[in-house]
Amino acid sequence: HTLLVANRGEIAVRILRAAAELDVRTVAVYEPADEASLHVALAGQALAVPSYLDTHRIVSAAAEAGCDMLHPGYGFLSESAGLADACDEAGISFVGPTASTIRKLGDKVAARQLAQQLGVPTAAGSAAPCDSPAGVRAAMAGAGIHYPVMLKAVGGGGGRGMRPVARDEALDEAFAACQRECAAVGLLGGVFVEELLPAARHIEVQLLGDGAEVVHLYERDCSVQRRRQKQVETSPARNLPSSLRERLFSDALAIGSA
Repeated sequence: HTLLVANRGEIAVRILRAAAELDVRTVAVYEPADEASLHVALAGQALAVPSYLDTHRIVSAAAEAGCDMLHPGYGFLSESAGLADACDEAGISFVGPTASTIRKLGDKVAARQLAQQLGVPTAAGSAAPCDSPAGVRAAMAGAGIHYPVMLKAVGGGGGRGMRPVARDEALDEAFAACQRECAAVGLLGGVFVEELLPAARHIEVQLLGDGAEVVHLYERDCSVQRRRQKQVETSPARNLPSSLRERLFSDALAIGSA
């Protein structure tokens, strides 16, 4: 087997080292500025690409190098259904979720609806994207929620495309700012609104699936953040009741298995 690692930095290094332990041949890609990086030195072969976001060039590089697997790492194209589709078309195994899964959970409104169908609790919010501040106000009235609220990009993630709104006078500008950020980084169009829970903790459950079975790898607490960007992650999450921890696991597995 030959694996192309479509990333850089520590995640690329970790993947390359794990592949080496499994005697899997590796190929790295790099932007010109990263030519002297550690992940380039560790790989069995390294190919230059214009950008870590250039799906066509990365998949072409994998094909040229005879790769039968591609690992996206995290960030960059790791949540790109387009990359998963391109790998499938090229006969390369994408080490990650299927394109349909990425699309299903990448659309936050669709993901909320899926969770609700499975009986997983969600914060009160709009049932569809809002195309204007007036649409947000109407959605808030329909859901019975009041300020403070959080505006979120339908295709957001990693803290991107999110704006807290504490009062109605700030809604119009926050909506416009959210839309600008979505457009700047190419996020899936649309904005929706949820009630803001200021004292909530951010706890994630890690899942691992092989296309047939899904298991959890326990939880991590990502509540220490700056501007909605994680700064510190700890595991296990402290002061989390066992019953709630088990409920988080079961809910996560339900979504991951859907």
